[in-house]
Amino acid sequence: MSSTSVFGLAPGCRVVPVVVIEDAADAVPLARALVAGGLPLVEVTLRTPAALDAVRAIAAEVPEAVVGAGTVVSPAGVADAVGAGARFLVSPGWTAGLLDAMRDSGLPSLPGVSTASEVVALLERGVQDMKFFPAEAAGGVPYLQSLAGPLPRARFCPTGGISPASAPAYLALPNVGCVGGTWMLPPDALAARDWARVESLARGAAELCAPVSR
Repeated sequence: MSSTSVFGLAPGCRVVPVVVIEDAADAVPLARALVAGGLPLVEVTLRTPAALDAVRAIAAEVPEAVVGAGTVVSPAGVADAVGAGARFLVSPGWTAGLLDAMRDSGLPSLPGVSTASEVVALLERGVQDMKFFPAEAAGGVPYLQSLAGPLPRARFCPTGGISPASAPAYLALPNVGCVGGTWMLPPDALAARDWARVESLARGAAELCAPVSR
């Protein structure tokens, strides 16, 4: 796996928008709105037929964005994401085959975990940066606090159910590098293609992006 950390791709930015794109034509204006609001890391989830085209469009037309692929669940998905121009990979969980494919891609990656055993297994394989998913359902801030003592080398990007109200508590933890969320991408704003509103919400989220010392 790449020696570069996802947490280092956009120094100082600690909120990652998790984007579901239904129409690839929306990808570029959406990414531009997020970047303008101060959120250059953009995770496009591979949940829709438009997702790979969206990654391609952002990679080609919004160079100031750091576009990645989320919901990567197979080696084939890794290959597709790399071919589309993704600069980082995120999975909701991991298997040995998926982890090997992510490692072989050379891209910074966040394999997903939700239990201490999964964290230990990744640390055993030399992986320290992980996605904690689904964050709120899997124990939230108290759970990550409990992991910090016995597993201090693990760093997390909690995602799943995080809101502007709960994000600061996650970001205050020493083992959290960033958080992933969708609150700056409300469905009604996306349906209306209200990019000005997305930019405004992104700007509010970006205020949480204070540099962290490790």
